[in-house]
Amino acid sequence: MANLKEVKERINSVSSTQQITKAMKMVAAAKLRRAQEKIVQMRPYSQKLTSILNNISSGAEGVADIVYAQERSVSNLLVIPITSDKGLCGAFNSNVIKATNAVFLENPDKKITVMPVGKKAMDFFKKQNFPLVSDYAGLFEKIAFQPIKEAAEFVMESFVGGEFDQVILVYNQFKNVATQVVVKEQFLPISKLDADGEENKAQQDYIVEPSRDYIIEELVPNSLKIQFYKAILDSNASEHGARMTAMSKATDNAGDLLKDLKLVYNRTRQAAITNEILEIVAGANALEGK
Repeated sequence: MANLKEVKERINSVSSTQQITKAMKMVAAAKLRRAQEKIVQMRPYSQKLTSILNNISSGAEGVADIVYAQERSVSNLLVIPITSDKGLCGAFNSNVIKATNAVFLENPDKKITVMPVGKKAMDFFKKQNFPLVSDYAGLFEKIAFQPIKEAAEFVMESFVGGEFDQVILVYNQFKNVATQVVVKEQFLPISKLDADGEENKAQQDYIVEPSRDYIIEELVPNSLKIQFYKAILDSNASEHGARMTAMSKATDNAGDLLKDLKLVYNRTRQAAITNEILEIVAGANALEGK
């Protein structure tokens, strides 16, 4: 059985760790609230913009002329895994990396380039044998639309220029504090909708000014930039939710461990006291027997 000093040191160590995890949980909760507000406000706009774009493009005779919707034989694939800059958020980052590796396995005959977003993705994939686009790994240092827009523009220009034939985003989609779903989403080329769908039939009555082609030309790039921005915001909110959940579990586990350690401490102390009493009684009996 451990001595009292060792048990006391472990109790102090676990208590300190519990205080840290509790503080990190509170910080993550505060950041989550702000991040959740951003993604909740962004989603309706992004979804409506995408809906308008898809309906207009699906009804356009020149849909094939949209440069961002041109499908071609996929030889060069760009994969964009979006992780966090920091750890201590459970399986948040490892889930994205696993899903990205699954994309690699699904495309064994393609030339794959990785554009990591987030330091954790950068740290992992720079050790692999894939070509890297590392210019946008630090987007989470300060989340703002302008640098994210520049990253999206780079991807769009590379696609139009023929450097990549397909672009896939891999990120955590925020559902709630306890649930984040890993999503593999085709960013380019733009997926075509089924023009025969009931929803499309109900939404084809747009009055387009000045012209359908002009609207598509302006709307498509903006929609793609908003889609990329939404993925970043989704991942950001998911990170804080995952960290809050992980720190909450760590705090609870530390509490359970403290209970066990205090029980061991009390038993050890009681055993030490009992041994001292026995030694005193034995000594007294020895003196009486002289």
